[in-house]
Amino acid sequence: MESTLVNMVCVLVGVALIMGGILAYVNHMTEGPISQQAEKALSDGIKAVMMSDNLTITANDTVRETIDNKECVFIVHKAADANGKEIGAAVESTTLGFGGDLKVLVGFNPDGDILGYTLLEHSETPGLGAKADAWFQKDGKSSIIGKNPSTPLIVSKDGGDVDAITASTITSRAFLKAVNQAYNVYKKKNADAQSGATKKVAINQ
Repeated sequence: MESTLVNMVCVLVGVALIMGGILAYVNHMTEGPISQQAEKALSDGIKAVMMSDNLTITANDTVRETIDNKECVFIVHKAADANGKEIGAAVESTTLGFGGDLKVLVGFNPDGDILGYTLLEHSETPGLGAKADAWFQKDGKSSIIGKNPSTPLIVSKDGGDVDAITASTITSRAFLKAVNQAYNVYKKKNADAQSGATKKVAINQ
C-alpha cells in the first residue's frame, strides 16, 4: 500500500476501531464478575459491621442530605436477626479524605451504638491514612466501637476524645465525619420518604 497521508489515517482509524471493539468486549465480559465481587464485598462488610453471620436485610434505603452545600448520598441497610427482630442498620457514608473520597460502612444497634465499621473505598496514603481501617477498631489505637455519636466523635486535637491517626489528622477528621453523618442519617428515621421499596435479602454464611 502506498504510504500516503490518507492511507496512514485509514490505518490508524482502523486500528482505533479494532482496539475500541476489543476493549468494549473485555468490559462487557468482566462487568458481571466485577459487579458480583462488589456485591459479595458489601454483603461480607454488612455481616462484619453488624457482628452477625446470619441476618436479613429488610430494606436498602437511599438517603440524600445536603451537607456543606453539597448533596451527599447515604445507603441505610436495615437489618434483622434470624427471628425477624430488628438489630439496627449498616450505613454507607462518604466524605472527602486527604487523597480523595473515603467511603465507610458503619454498623449501629437500635440505640445508635457503633457495632463495627469497615472501609469500602479510600485513596489515602498507604501506611498513614490507610491505617483508618484498623486504628479505630476495638483492638486499635483509639477504638470507637461501642461509642454513641449522639455526642459527635471528634479528634482530641479539636477538643474531642478520639486520638487521631499518627501524622494523619485530616484522614481522621474525615473518617469521624463520615461516622457522625452515618449516625445522624440512621437516627433521623426518614429514609423511607426518599427511597423506593426493596425486597428482603437473606444473608447467611
